[in-house]
Amino acid sequence: MATINFYLDKVDKKGFAPIQLNINCNGKRVKFSIGEKIQPGNFDKEKQIAIGYSKKSVALNNYLKYLRELADEFIHESSKKVFTSKEIKEKLNVFIENYKNENSVNIVKEQLPLYGKEFTFFDFFAGAGGFSEGFLQAEIGNKYYDFVGANDINENCELTHVVRYNHQLGLDASFLCKDITDPDFIIELKKKVGDKTIDVVCGGPPCQSFSLAGKRKKFDKKDDLFSHYLEVIKVLKPKYFVMENVKGILTKEKGQIKELILKEINSIIDVKAIPTLSKFIKKLGKESEKENFILDCLKERIEFEGKDREELVEARNSYINKLEIIFKNLTPQIVDYQTSKMDKRILTIRHGLNLLARDQKLSQLKRSIIKEKDHCYIDNDYFVDAFNSFIEEIDSTNIIKKIERAFIELNVQNSFKKTVGEILKALHIYTWTLDDCISDLEKMSALKSLTDEFKSVREELRLYKIEAPFVANASNYGVPQNRERVLFIGCRKDQKFISDIPATVSEEEKVTVFEALYDLDFIKNNQHARDYEKVNVKKMFNGQSEKLNSLIHKRDIDGKKKKTRGKTYAEWSKVGRLNKRFKNAKPAFYVKSPEGLKTRDIRYDKLHNHQTSNQNETVVKRLQIILDSGTYDQAKFNLEKAGLSSKKRNYNVLTPEGRSPTVMTIPDDYVHYNAPRSLTVREMARLQSFDDSFVFQGKRSTGGIKRRVEVPQYTLVGNAVPPLMARAVAMEILKNIK
Repeated sequence: MATINFYLDKVDKKGFAPIQLNINCNGKRVKFSIGEKIQPGNFDKEKQIAIGYSKKSVALNNYLKYLRELADEFIHESSKKVFTSKEIKEKLNVFIENYKNENSVNIVKEQLPLYGKEFTFFDFFAGAGGFSEGFLQAEIGNKYYDFVGANDINENCELTHVVRYNHQLGLDASFLCKDITDPDFIIELKKKVGDKTIDVVCGGPPCQSFSLAGKRKKFDKKDDLFSHYLEVIKVLKPKYFVMENVKGILTKEKGQIKELILKEINSIIDVKAIPTLSKFIKKLGKESEKENFILDCLKERIEFEGKDREELVEARNSYINKLEIIFKNLTPQIVDYQTSKMDKRILTIRHGLNLLARDQKLSQLKRSIIKEKDHCYIDNDYFVDAFNSFIEEIDSTNIIKKIERAFIELNVQNSFKKTVGEILKALHIYTWTLDDCISDLEKMSALKSLTDEFKSVREELRLYKIEAPFVANASNYGVPQNRERVLFIGCRKDQKFISDIPATVSEEEKVTVFEALYDLDFIKNNQHARDYEKVNVKKMFNGQSEKLNSLIHKRDIDGKKKKTRGKTYAEWSKVGRLNKRFKNAKPAFYVKSPEGLKTRDIRYDKLHNHQTSNQNETVVKRLQIILDSGTYDQAKFNLEKAGLSSKKRNYNVLTPEGRSPTVMTIPDDYVHYNAPRSLTVREMARLQSFDDSFVFQGKRSTGGIKRRVEVPQYTLVGNAVPPLMARAVAMEILKNIK
């Protein structure tokens, strides 16, 4: 049994003594410096800790605790029983050097201007940072990306971002930890961006509410996030923007959601072109005087797009106020005085207009209620219908429906029906998207033979070009995973149009699960690996080794096979795919919480996030039967026979020569191809194409209802955009951006 302790060496001229790590075993001793000094009076020899609660003492004690745990684990928990002094020193010195290197930077370095041309990007709904990682890997000639900042709502996303991009890579990229639906979000975003122009915006509004695999809910707060993402686009006006989402969005509501998204994107306008459209509408009015009122309404609605928040509130009030005056003048002509004061139909119209004038406030109220509903998990209970009904009631489209019904029931005289019709159409225009307005103007232009002129105006008005979204499979970009995602790419009208992202690998070149994971296949059940170990494929797989070794290929960074130079997928994962700007990156480290970052309670392992779950004997037996059977469906009979049936809906058995299915957030959904166990965070990260130096921070996993609010490591990995797919997107934009 070895004893591990710390002692102080000789005091230097300044009164500080180097701290030495001492390991004794069977009369033999190994000692070496840990790279820290302390004044002898500040060190408690008996407790083996620094005295006091200063920031420096707390940080030093965390480091001492970490080293003791590391040495103890290495010596007492290793399968190896005999060590040389050199082996122990080499093993522990890796972690000590990482500590010294990382500790040499106490403040975030500002990114230095490099040769060539930089293009800025901002990552929204960033999660772990899959988009960010891919964009930072991209470089063409002298063009590259400058990372301005990212946004997400969860503090563990922020922690992962800060450790990776600020501490490790030394960037000054900021993080806005805030809900995009908050009323002051845009204000805070502008502070983060400062005086920089954002060239590219990327993001994937959370997909749970319209995922084919998920449970669809009415008035889920995630349903509203897309429109807020577009509000950001309107403010930043990037040259390109990318939106990633689940494939199910294409078929949701029979394709209506996809069409709505395209319509909303087409409704982002070039504010500078509004006067041109206004001039055309004026011309159209001269050709069709009977439509002047509606044309004025369309013009006012379109001009909403060019106004800031305060101006918009005033413009909306002015719009509804105009309709209120018309209705006020109409009322005595269609009903008597007493009816005008007491009749439910008249009051419905009057009060409905009041509500529409308060549309902004009602929208805020609706968002607040949806957030509270989500926070309290209101769903599938006696409360949900009442909540949903109220939210529906205060929606502007429902308010207009009630106003329409009131007018119908009033059954006004024919001589006033034109006025009523104009009021109702004006109300619909009030809620229309810009694309709706454009469609209506297009019809009116055709009647007056002004179609060609209007098309020219329309092209000038639309700020972004987009034809249709497209489905991208991550495996086409060197990712060992069949992950299909929909990409919407908006191209500003002064930029080259991008309609899809070409594959970087052919079908024959695709990366397999075995190639991605084989070198990590040394870990057993309930183990935490902190360093790589050599894997002997021939010994491990015996008769299959030749076949499996043939799956390993030298590749380019993006997965394309190379006959001579290049690295295997596993080698790329170890050395990293970041471009040469980051050759001086600091060593990777892990921290459990933001507080741990302050107190330096940090882990400087060589390999991170490679820890298996402690699965009991029953689970191991169940997984072995599934593994032997090949699939969960084929295993069900044998599981029932063995008394090991599970209520779990599905287990995905990984196939070494194929790609993994879509990586999700729950590790128990997957069975390793070579062992009856689930995957580690690092293995899932490899399947997503994250480099090993990208460390997922915070808690490893969580369960039950906590999954709704916490974003542990497995969730960070499963929800991420695969960096190699993001890199392909970033490269295509770099090829075309002006």
